[in-house]
Amino acid sequence: MDTLAFVTQELESKQTSIQRLKFMLFGPKTESTEAVCGQTPGQDPQKPGQVDSSVGATDGEQETQQPKEPQPKEKVPGHGRNGARNYPGADHVRVTLAGMESGAPCPECPNGKVYPQREPATLVRVKGVAPFAATVYELERWRCNLCGEVFTAPAPDGVGSEKYGETVAAMLGMLRYGSGLPMHRIEKLQQGFRIPLPVSTQWEILLEAAELLLPAYEELVRQAAQGEVIHNDDTTMRILGGTTNQKEGRKGIYTSAILSNHGNHRIALFLTGHNHAGENLEAVLRHRAEDLAAPIQMCDALAANSMGEAGELDTILAHCLTHARRRFVEVEGRFPEEVRHLLESLKVVYRNDARANQEGMDPPARLNFHQQESGPVVKDLETWLRDQIEERKVEPNSGLGQAITYMRKHWKELTLFLHQPGAPLDNTAAERVIKRAIMHRKNSLFYKTETGARTGDSFMSLIHTAELNGAQPFDYLVAIQRNRALVEENPEEWMPWNYGDTVTGLDLAS
Repeated sequence: MDTLAFVTQELESKQTSIQRLKFMLFGPKTESTEAVCGQTPGQDPQKPGQVDSSVGATDGEQETQQPKEPQPKEKVPGHGRNGARNYPGADHVRVTLAGMESGAPCPECPNGKVYPQREPATLVRVKGVAPFAATVYELERWRCNLCGEVFTAPAPDGVGSEKYGETVAAMLGMLRYGSGLPMHRIEKLQQGFRIPLPVSTQWEILLEAAELLLPAYEELVRQAAQGEVIHNDDTTMRILGGTTNQKEGRKGIYTSAILSNHGNHRIALFLTGHNHAGENLEAVLRHRAEDLAAPIQMCDALAANSMGEAGELDTILAHCLTHARRRFVEVEGRFPEEVRHLLESLKVVYRNDARANQEGMDPPARLNFHQQESGPVVKDLETWLRDQIEERKVEPNSGLGQAITYMRKHWKELTLFLHQPGAPLDNTAAERVIKRAIMHRKNSLFYKTETGARTGDSFMSLIHTAELNGAQPFDYLVAIQRNRALVEENPEEWMPWNYGDTVTGLDLAS
């Protein structure tokens, strides 16, 4: 029934052709050249990109060739069992061996001596616990039988005055906005552990914590505005209670994802409301320092993602090459040869970019490398696209013709990586970021209020930025709440990439 409703909705929107609908429902799981176009004739399926030497050989030559033994596949990093080094967040307990001293006689042989080894043997033991644990302190009380005065034992040190500490808000934020777990599921999970945490209580905790996180979030926005390369994209969202700042004639609500590369740091921002991604980006860039050059803006060619000519702030616009490529992938069934030609050309560009990233080239070196290695391929591709239309080899109104027209129309923005240092090839990074909001929408369907949307944006931005910069989001959220006064005074010292040094300095000072 869900599939039928989806198909009906797509057809009624009049924006999906039958061919595109078939591709969406039954197309390949990946859009690699081999998955879309199949294996190149003479290509060994075990070794993509290599041509079989037997192709084009005579019958006698083929008979003398021995079949090659299948080569064992290399193990992909990250698969298999997790060793002890894969648990950096685990508690480490050192266990000594009784009766052993350096230089002591060996218990097994009469002449040997034992010495400690540098690397200990390791055992990993994992246990399950409730997300929220509770401790009930039973404070002993005494009462005078004459005056009636009651004497109560003081609470132990470190208990705190609040029933729900900073760790509760941090864990709630991780589950709700980091993993997309709805509040009613968290409530049901805690009921199984007999530690109640009602939905209403969860919301009160998150709302109070969001106020404490606000200075860090606002500083994150300011830092993102200083980025050299900024990606933006958006997805639909729903606020059940509506919004107070609805734009005239616009009913849709969106969550925009903005990914800013600022030096060695990456900053993810989420903004929910009636504004499109381009409008939200313009609001962020108003915090940009006036002496900085215009940043590179990477997005797809939708008007909603661009700030437009009327915008007061300038960016160097780059468009997503993957979006242009996908238009050809969708019509591969009708134009296999033409689509293969384009995909093979773009494959060279992407391989060159992967090599540049693997070798750690800086932006000027990467630009020079692309101009030398990718430039001739892109120039030939531009000539081929022009000839398809001008020499009437392709009908302009066909699926292939529309794909070619789209690519030629945005050619300057699609090939910015050949002219501007640091320009990315596509907007894949922003699409990965926006999956956080999509996961929330898939599990919770909507935000109840506009305040809930702002709370979610703050938590998602801080959590995902911490992950992008190698910080532990839970510890980061706890540190922000515990040092609320210092964060409000100097928020730039409490970013996910430097808060650890700030906390260390406080510990040394104390």
